[in-house]
Amino acid sequence: MAGVSSESLATALTALEAKLPTASLQLAKELFGILEMVDSSAGLRRALTDPSRNGDEKSALVRKLVGGKVSADAAEIAGGLASSRWASARDIGDALETLAATVVISVAENKSAVSASGITGLEELENELFSFNQAVASSHEVQRALSEPQASAAAKAALAEKLVPGASEEAKVLITQAVTQPRGIKATRLVERFAELAAKRQQRWIATVSVTRPLTSTQLTRLQAGLNALYGRELKVNVNVDPALIGGIRVQVGDEVLDASVIARLNELQRQLAG
Repeated sequence: MAGVSSESLATALTALEAKLPTASLQLAKELFGILEMVDSSAGLRRALTDPSRNGDEKSALVRKLVGGKVSADAAEIAGGLASSRWASARDIGDALETLAATVVISVAENKSAVSASGITGLEELENELFSFNQAVASSHEVQRALSEPQASAAAKAALAEKLVPGASEEAKVLITQAVTQPRGIKATRLVERFAELAAKRQQRWIATVSVTRPLTSTQLTRLQAGLNALYGRELKVNVNVDPALIGGIRVQVGDEVLDASVIARLNELQRQLAG
């Protein structure tokens, strides 16, 4: 997905962020259901991605199709996607898939308690998705069963669930989606995509701190408290000693970089002089 479709997806993900703190698996299931409806109709996909049609008109079409069948949030999300511009008919389906998976991943992220093994809901979800793919890779018989076109979706879902006994509800939703609606790729590849989304979201809450010399325990405690306050949640802080910084500190949380190092200020000065 590139160009205008990437921009539309980015806009949709930003709008979705406000709903994620209270999102449920039901919302994700509804979005996956809308995706199935879109995938089943080439005419609908063409209508929703026709650049000559007004965005409000396309949004109204989707809302009419799903009205009364899904929640207001799901209808709003789908309508917003329909009103956006897409480079190809498949892109809107890919975006719906990404949004639905993001909701599932957020539900796992929002779990306040850690598991008995001491890992978070996001880590648990990633591990379960990885375990499923390992189980599939270890059995040619399972691979054939999951790719058998004559097998029912229910049969594939039941088989998939047996491969990861005791998996979380979040993992079950994503794995079931992958084996029943792989959308032209291998189920394991789609599970990989879901795992990549989970890993990317988890990375948002890991702070990589680069300093010129090791921090004392007091400095680390203060840094942890300051970053937690700045981002409104407890971050995992990884400290990297990098003498090349000369002085100061560089913090990266996900895609955001806070750079107060001497080398950064020198580079900025050089850019000003060059300009």
